[in-house]
Amino acid sequence: MRLEKFKVSKLFGETGSTLPEVLISTLILVTGVVTMAQMFSISTKSNVSARRTTLTTVLAEQKLEQLRALTWGFDPAGLPVSDFGTDTSVEPETSTGGTGLQPSPSNTLQANTTGYVDHLDANGQIVSNATQAPGTAVYTRRWSIEPLPTNPNNTLILQVLVTPLRVRGQADLGNVGRLADEARVITVKTRKAQ
Repeated sequence: MRLEKFKVSKLFGETGSTLPEVLISTLILVTGVVTMAQMFSISTKSNVSARRTTLTTVLAEQKLEQLRALTWGFDPAGLPVSDFGTDTSVEPETSTGGTGLQPSPSNTLQANTTGYVDHLDANGQIVSNATQAPGTAVYTRRWSIEPLPTNPNNTLILQVLVTPLRVRGQADLGNVGRLADEARVITVKTRKAQ
């Protein structure tokens, strides 16, 4: 009877694992877990950055559409009609007290300029249009309006830059650069007959 038990144990391989095998298996498992944790961290950072970039792009497009909706065309007699008074830096916009489609100073994308800046909260709501951002601001949105040099009376170049509230350093010097998590959109607006 003893002999039968021994044969059954050998038959099913009940010999166990050695210490080196256990250590190697544990090392492989720990390496896999650490790698997965690093990938999770990278993935989370990428998702946060993508969300912020998407939101800044939406905020830039909203301002661009608001500017594109302002009057810039010809009346029935063929005379130019331009909106130079709508205040788009407040919500809701008002028909007077603003800059409308007036050409902006040359540095409005580089510095907060009255009439060409607003500050937004985390939900994209305007909280201020002053040159200094309030404590509730999360984003700064700047825009510029420039006449096209080859057709200044009929064509405008509209640019909007939205950035998370931070010091932009060298990006505000010379030709304004777009940093990570920011959006810069550009379009052209031409006069159209009404």
